[in-house]
Amino acid sequence: MAGQQEIKPGRTALVAIDFQHDVVAADGAFADLFHSEVERANLIPTATRLLGEARAAGVKIVYSRGAFQPGYPELVPNIPVLSQVAQYGCLVDGTAGAAIIDEVAPHRDDVVLTHHRVSCFHGTELDVVLRGASIDTVVVAGVASNLAVESTARASADLGYRTVVVSDACSTTSETAHNASLASMAMLAEIVTTDDLLATLDRHTLKQPPLIAQRGQTFE
Repeated sequence: MAGQQEIKPGRTALVAIDFQHDVVAADGAFADLFHSEVERANLIPTATRLLGEARAAGVKIVYSRGAFQPGYPELVPNIPVLSQVAQYGCLVDGTAGAAIIDEVAPHRDDVVLTHHRVSCFHGTELDVVLRGASIDTVVVAGVASNLAVESTARASADLGYRTVVVSDACSTTSETAHNASLASMAMLAEIVTTDDLLATLDRHTLKQPPLIAQRGQTFE
């Protein structure tokens, strides 16, 4: 991220999108669409590292997952991928398929939201959660690059957040579609790698002033 403004962990949220069994697992409902690219891109190990190190640096972690009540009363099937949800009978809230996979499972202090549309902002409390935490930078990762990731990045930029997309922590149906989405998002967001992002977080952490003991006080 040479030449770019550093990212302050305390003002940053990482939004992890649709890391759910039905979306990314080999036996998930959408495996035919997404799993081969999840594997090729080494997405899950990369996302695990990104989430773990960002969390340790003080970045706010927010998970957004697509899930619906039985019978899909919240689902409007005007978008092909959403109509497939009902056709496949998947992503039902409370089922194993709708659950976030164990490899990137949320921690106690993380926020977990549920979205019913493509954007993680639409109809959710995401904007309220971010503003309540004084967040000004939104980092986006997940599946799919040209669906929920791109839609969320566009909404984030429109809402006035500095928006960052982690290129190797996203994937979609093909490498070509992924790269085309990144090229499009580069007009409104910063496109970085996991290494780029974690390096700037490390630099900011190292710049924090040392803890200075007052007279008579010691630290163990």
